[in-house]
Parts: sequence; C-alpha cells; structure tokens
Amino acid sequence: MTGPVTIQTTPEVTEALAEGRPVVALESTIITHGMPWPGNRDMALEVEAVIRSEGAVPATIAVIDGQLHAGLDEATITKLAQASDVMKLSRADFAFALAEGRTGATTVAATMMAAELAGIGVFATGGIGGVHQGAELSFDISADLEELARTPVIVVSAGAKAILDIPKTLEALETRGVPVVAYGQDAMPAFWSRDSGLKAPLRLDDAGAIARFEATRRALGSHGGMLIANPVPVEDEIPASEMNRHIAAALATARAQGIEGKAVTPFLLGEILTLTNGASLKTNIALVLNNARLAARIASELAAGTN
Repeated sequence: MTGPVTIQTTPEVTEALAEGRPVVALESTIITHGMPWPGNRDMALEVEAVIRSEGAVPATIAVIDGQLHAGLDEATITKLAQASDVMKLSRADFAFALAEGRTGATTVAATMMAAELAGIGVFATGGIGGVHQGAELSFDISADLEELARTPVIVVSAGAKAILDIPKTLEALETRGVPVVAYGQDAMPAFWSRDSGLKAPLRLDDAGAIARFEATRRALGSHGGMLIANPVPVEDEIPASEMNRHIAAALATARAQGIEGKAVTPFLLGEILTLTNGASLKTNIALVLNNARLAARIASELAAGTN
C-alpha cells in the first residue's frame, strides 16, 4: 500500500458522515476475540440495532484483506465472526495489517485511530485496556491509554476491564490528561460491576452535558480523547466482591501457565467465563449494549450542536 490510507464505508455510514448525522464507531475484536460463534455475530448485530434505534448510525471498524473498513454489512460481520487467524490490531501493528493485506480486528486503540481518520468522534466498546496487575514487573500496559491521550475520540465503556489494576489505570490516565467521567454516579465502575470501590475523577448525568464538556475541550484546543465510564445496568451486574474472587483465580492460572502479552486478556476472560458458569458473558453483552445506547445519545447531542 502506498499513498494515503483509504477507508471503505458502507452507503449508510457515507451518507451520515456527509450530512453531519451522528455516527458511532464500534471495535471488532469483541467479535473475533471476545465471544464464541454464533453469539459474537448476534451480539454485533444487536449492538448495531441499538445504535440505530437511538437515531445514530453504527460503523464497525475492521481491516479486511488489507482494506480499512468503517461500517460492515451483515454478510461481512458474519464472515468475520467465523474467521480464524484474524490479527488483533493495536497501534503497533495496525499499519502492518494494511500494508501486508492481512485481516485484523481492531482494539480500542486501533478503533480510535480509524474513527479519527473517518471523522467519527464517538466510539462504544465494552471496557478499555489499562495497567495490568503486576505491571511493575511485567511492564504490561495497554496502548489504549496512550491512544486516549492523543486521539480526540470519546470512548464510552464500562470502565477499564476489571482484570486490570484499576487504581494504577486511573493514575496513568490522569498523568496523560485524559478526562475520566462516570455516568450517573460518583463511583468508578469496574466492567462487570457497578462499583470498583474507587471514586471517579468526574461525574456527568446526561448525554447533553457530556457533549457540552467535549465542545468546551475542543474550544480550548484540547487534544486527546475522553473516557466515559458507564456502569452496567443494576439488573445485569455481578458484584465486585464476587468477581474479585474469580479474577484472582484466573490470574493465578494465567501466571502458572506463563500467559503473556496480548494473550493475557482473552485468556483471563475465557477463564472467568468458566468460573462464572457463563454469567460474565451475559453481563458483558448487557454492558456493551448499554454503552452503545449512551454513545449514540452523545453522538446525537454532538451532531445537534454542530449542525
């Protein structure tokens, strides 16, 4: 590949962007690395339907045979959900997949990069990566944190994944100047659980307030993204006291088996799925849908303010 990177968009996304209507970016690793078939396809289609129901347009991001896509049709989502040997792309290997004609699913960091290239300002995901437990020895820190510091995209998640060291993740985000906003509560959520036991740095209670905050940041010339920590619905959460036991057991197994690098997160999520008898997957799907709904509302407020 030479010259500028081209982005292939669906007619739906192309039209929405041209008209200044709200668009929400979605990652694709949750399809290829987060859930088993056919639940991964069903979840992806349901998330897109939720975004449309809120008046916004979904744009799932992926690299297919070296072509960057912002928006996938149902047939492509289905094919991706069944594909094997799909790269898990972050900033370090995003360009590699494009240059070598590979197929890759985008993490939070790569999705933010692609969203900015496409002109999409809001992105819904499950949970961001961050500082892994034991990072003072392993130096295992997600590129998501650096991307949030540099790329001006609002990321709506249920906080950092609970398998991480959340206090250190918050410290790393604060050091990088990334606003972390809890939605509708003072506590920082912890992915499957509504309350991590930590106070969130900031709190806002509606999508309009988040859009005003972002507009003010832009007026000040602020660079980088914003993290919206949206707690999982009450009826779907698994209390932190219960999850912490499962996480500790999964971490012990990972250490015993020498799991490292990019393999850590999918391994831990798989172990926790087993330990919770499938409950963690149900909660994971619920929080992704909840985040998509809020992201669509924020995108709609931002679009209303610029049109």
